[in-house]
Amino acid sequence: MILIIAVAIILIPVIFVIATYNTLVALKNHIREAWGNIDTELKRRYDLIPNLVATVKGYAAHERETLERVIELRNQCADDHGSVGHQEGTEKQLVGAMQKLLAVAEAYPDLKADKHYLELQKELVNTEDRIQAARRFYNGNVRDYKNKCEVFPSNLIAGMFGFEVHDFFNVDSAVREVPTMKDTFNH
Repeated sequence: MILIIAVAIILIPVIFVIATYNTLVALKNHIREAWGNIDTELKRRYDLIPNLVATVKGYAAHERETLERVIELRNQCADDHGSVGHQEGTEKQLVGAMQKLLAVAEAYPDLKADKHYLELQKELVNTEDRIQAARRFYNGNVRDYKNKCEVFPSNLIAGMFGFEVHDFFNVDSAVREVPTMKDTFNH
């Protein structure tokens, strides 16, 4: 009987450590998978940007500085493979430049009525929605992981095995609504 109690006293903490460690690894892998979803959608956005810039350039060539800035930031973001916090900073700059580009487009009724431009903007809205959905999924996984790493007693296991903190990814959409032909003729 004493042997069973001694084995239980040793085995229960070992099982707890193993289970907690495995849970932390699973959560970390969920974060990697969720970031992969964000990365895929960001690449989709990067692929749309040159077409959007080229279409706007056809109508607003004298807005060269804005157009060049969007392309410059797009290239910078596409090449950025740094930390989530660093990528968040460059993405926020790109979103700001994209919003400025779309505001420039508002001043050109012919551009706003261009079928190709409307299709690109619709595709951009869909992509932004997908980025935001992927961002929410990623941030939910980061939240669960942080909770597990910070709550006692699992925080002891996280510290003991060097589980690192992950950053949330918070970037607004570049565009929120799909323009319609009706909207373009009401201006």
